[in-house]
Amino acid sequence: MKCVILYGKIYCIMEKKLAALKRTLEIVDKLRVECPWDRKQTNHSLRPLTIEETYELSDAIMKEDDKETQIELGDLLLHILFYAKIAEEKDLYTIENVCNSLCDKLIYRHPHIFGSAEAKNSEAVERNWAILKLREGKDKTVLGGVPESLPSLIKAYRIQDKARGVGFDWKNKEDVWTKVKEEIDEVQTEMASKNHDALEAEFGDLLFSIVNAARLYGIEPDTALERTNKKFTKRFNYLEQKAKEQGKNVKELTLEEMDALWEEAKKS
Repeated sequence: MKCVILYGKIYCIMEKKLAALKRTLEIVDKLRVECPWDRKQTNHSLRPLTIEETYELSDAIMKEDDKETQIELGDLLLHILFYAKIAEEKDLYTIENVCNSLCDKLIYRHPHIFGSAEAKNSEAVERNWAILKLREGKDKTVLGGVPESLPSLIKAYRIQDKARGVGFDWKNKEDVWTKVKEEIDEVQTEMASKNHDALEAEFGDLLFSIVNAARLYGIEPDTALERTNKKFTKRFNYLEQKAKEQGKNVKELTLEEMDALWEEAKKS
């Protein structure tokens, strides 16, 4: 057990972690019995709250706010323990089963650590992972593990990444730009036809190809787009504030005035 000396005292890190987890489990148990709100919760009532907590964690990570990330991780951990508590009440499984099933899966899917297999880089690890998942029968198809409810941008990335995991990918990443240009041409062709359904389909193909390009160059497209969202919001808020300082509503500004304030915002 790893221990450290801090301020003249010996602290065993694992013991402190286990003590903290034990305290959390005891509090969850107590709330489930004594708190009217906690007592009435079900898997279905918690589900939308869990989704919200996940996005709050995502926001904290994007802001690189370590303190807020710590808090949001705690909120998400509470939900995990809560689901396990509900299952325990129904004699389905416990948090012990959850942890053990996770450990078993991690050991099985890391034969290069816990077995005799070899994996010289992260790409080899991911290929082995995909093959092992298929052997388990968990995903009947390569893309079967991609949740239907994922946001479309993230889903596109995950679909492409899973296909890459079994070798379906560009030999040279630079070749993807030919595909992107091809999709742009097809969008422009459909614009002339004024067929909205066909144009929507081609826009989808274009976006999918751009996500593919981002993946090939090591860019997480959802993160990249969110950075741009935040940048645009900050600059537009600047523009709106400056309009107010001039005694105007942003709608009253000319396009030229907006452009001038936008350039100011880029420098601020």
